[in-house]
Amino acid sequence: MKRVTAIDITRGLVMVIMALDHVRDLLHTPALTQNPTDLATTTPAIFMTRWITHLCAPTFVFLSGTSAYLSLKKQRTADTIDRSARQFLFKRGVVLILLELTVINFAFWFDIHFQSLLLQVIYAIGGGLIILSLLAKLPVKWVGIIGLLIVFGHNSLQLVPPFTDPAAKLGWALLFRPDFFSVSPKFAMLVAYPLIPWLGIMLVGFACGRFMERSISQRKSTLLRIGLGALTLFLLLRFSNIYGDPAPWATQKNGLFTVLSFINVTKYPPSLLYALLMLGLMLVFLSAIDGRENALTRWLTVYGKVPMFYYIIHWYLVHLSMIGMALLQGYSWVDFPVGPLSFGRPPNAGLSLGFVYIVWFGLIILLYPLCKWYGRYKANHPEIGWLRYV
Repeated sequence: MKRVTAIDITRGLVMVIMALDHVRDLLHTPALTQNPTDLATTTPAIFMTRWITHLCAPTFVFLSGTSAYLSLKKQRTADTIDRSARQFLFKRGVVLILLELTVINFAFWFDIHFQSLLLQVIYAIGGGLIILSLLAKLPVKWVGIIGLLIVFGHNSLQLVPPFTDPAAKLGWALLFRPDFFSVSPKFAMLVAYPLIPWLGIMLVGFACGRFMERSISQRKSTLLRIGLGALTLFLLLRFSNIYGDPAPWATQKNGLFTVLSFINVTKYPPSLLYALLMLGLMLVFLSAIDGRENALTRWLTVYGKVPMFYYIIHWYLVHLSMIGMALLQGYSWVDFPVGPLSFGRPPNAGLSLGFVYIVWFGLIILLYPLCKWYGRYKANHPEIGWLRYV
């Protein structure tokens, strides 16, 4: 089957957006103390800078499932996937988790002692692929049904009271609910992306891979209908304030902030309303750009073809930018804080939001030739097996 470039374009777009969030996290002056979506303290510009990046994680996870379906299409027998193909999914999942624990966590903290451990989206994707390698024995429609049951049902788990037993608390965090663990003065762990809620999104994406086998006109229509349906359901459920998100919306000090409250859905873990809104927008965009080719889509495709390479490199560049910023602002190495879950930024160092956008744009431009080179190298060397994992 011919490569579906719309997937690369969509993935490229959210990768570009994702870098903005990470630059803001490490370089924006209030980022260390201010929650950008707290309506009591934020501004519309800061809120939207953070909110637009909510598109990234669910799109990554969803399209990881879709790409898994498409890449294994030739190895599928009837409506299931054979053993060797499922083994590849399993091994890729293991590799992603190992990268998260080592190369990626070092990029977060630049700490050779590894006093911090942050489990984010790569952990969720890796764990999801491992489970998908088992579920892929089932007919594809059943994989999709399981995914939908998770997406629509996991919000009911917020009724489960917190655990006090450390082992149970850790297991619950790894699977269902984000949590922070201060293990010792020299080690802390934050589980930001519990596996099961994100697995539901991946399984739905895997099942939707079947739509990508259709002609462009057919799949554009299908994706648009599903996307608009998800957005309509989001509006109905959000207006009701009954189910789908632990943070209900409320009337605010003015109309703009009321709208911000309405779209201020919960990411950790991804609520049903968060998934409906973000995946609905993603599917509408995917439908709109499917089959289009212009300078913008070609530019985004360069990033979208090498997502893991981009993800790793961009974190190192963002962190190095933070260090360079602090040094240029007059701080010395002794001013850089160390310890668990510390990015190492001096407390008063930082840039205004406008300069954050300038740094972000510069990093995106810098990443372009690197991604283009790696994409060509990967395409020209299919005999190098490990390239399939990065």
